[in-house]
Amino acid sequence: MASEKKKKNTFRSILGGEMLTDQFLVQQWKLMVWIVVLVIILISNDYACRKKMTQIELLKTELQDVQYENLDLRTQLTKVSRQSRLKELLIRNHIELTEAKIPAYEIKK
Repeated sequence: MASEKKKKNTFRSILGGEMLTDQFLVQQWKLMVWIVVLVIILISNDYACRKKMTQIELLKTELQDVQYENLDLRTQLTKVSRQSRLKELLIRNHIELTEAKIPAYEIKK
């Protein structure tokens, strides 16, 4: 009987499909199906995880680009809103506005 069992587990029996008719595998078919389902879930979860990770990397680079653009715009706004630059623009456009001699103050109730 031991030699017969050895004979069944050869490479030829695996390729021929005789292994699938083995009593142990017939009894455990539900477990085999469950294992296959879990492997499929694992593979799909890995795929979804990798997809989200690439999306996160793309969003990180996009965020960095937007932050650089924000910094550039703030720098330009600071340059344009300087008092000396405003005076220059008023003179160039012939607008007759002058600086206030008295500083602004807040009225409290």
